[in-house]
Amino acid sequence: MGDPGKPYVGMSKEEIIACAGAPYSSYAQSTGETLTYHYSGAGPVPAPPEQKKQDNSGGANPLAPKKSDKNYDCTASLVFEGGRLVRASFAPRGVISPYTEKKDSKTGELLPVQLPEPCTFSLPNCARR
Repeated sequence: MGDPGKPYVGMSKEEIIACAGAPYSSYAQSTGETLTYHYSGAGPVPAPPEQKKQDNSGGANPLAPKKSDKNYDCTASLVFEGGRLVRASFAPRGVISPYTEKKDSKTGELLPVQLPEPCTFSLPNCARR
């Protein structure tokens, strides 16, 4: 399987936000910035216009974290350097090791923990390069 983020590498931060919507969070790094998205389905898409108004806690700031973002299955981190996307990584919400075990409360037996469904990644509203 190839790199699902590869078609978007090189896009500007503004292009990504225009087609993926406002990120859940962003943070600066010494070499650039990372935008984090919470999503379900194939990948991040903009919220409907009426939802944007009520979800953004920062009013006019399009990068302000959303007040309520509880119903998501996956997280994507989009890394920008020089204002351009250099890589995208994604993982299921609550990702755990496949070797994690938990104790059965009745028998005390160690049982494997059920793994979350795997995530896919695309930016459905972004033109691929």
